[in-house]
Amino acid sequence: MKNMTAARLAKYFDHTQLKAYATQDDFRVLCAEAKQHNFMMVAINSAPVAACKALLAGTDVHVGAAISFPLGQTTIAVKCFETEQAIAEGADEIDYVINIGKLKEGNYAWIEEEMRAIVSLCRAAGVCSKVIFETCYLTKDEIVRVAEIARDVKPDFVKTSTGFGTGGATVEDVALMKKVVGDAVKVKASGGVRDLDTCLAMIEAGAERIGSSNSVGILEEFRLRNPQ
Repeated sequence: MKNMTAARLAKYFDHTQLKAYATQDDFRVLCAEAKQHNFMMVAINSAPVAACKALLAGTDVHVGAAISFPLGQTTIAVKCFETEQAIAEGADEIDYVINIGKLKEGNYAWIEEEMRAIVSLCRAAGVCSKVIFETCYLTKDEIVRVAEIARDVKPDFVKTSTGFGTGGATVEDVALMKKVVGDAVKVKASGGVRDLDTCLAMIEAGAERIGSSNSVGILEEFRLRNPQ
């Protein structure tokens, strides 16, 4: 990709540690890697937000909290409470999972109400908001419908996947989401992005943020191909 540098590529990454068994030592490693490579964000569950915020103090690396992760099967009130608590503990960004079951029922009013509630909280706090679709469970029409809602509500990002579903990001889905939201909302590709070629393909398709637990490996692969 023309004009791409290692420093520019690093700022695409939400460096991820979302495993159920992650320990404080794992978060120390995650944050140390994020500081070393100057990634955009660390992506974590909401419980370790305060700890990671402390570990990243004095840097411009954001702390991102995953809300209702990975299933999305909590009420709007619970998602809002988790969002508020994460922000209070230092989260700079919020990635929440939509209620996929409500979407499958065709309850688009719920999806919009949920999105407006969480995006409003984030906007009031000056925090970046991302809406996780979990595209592996959705039809193309469902992806379009949620993207249309997002185009109206205007979260900062729409995001493909949790990485815990039956599939992750695809170039096709990223391109479709970008086509619908246009310049109103950015797109994050996440789930299964583990090598440089896949990463660059997602960026070419319209992704402006990449979620990966292999951010370091991808960046090292870029540096090997593009020695400076």
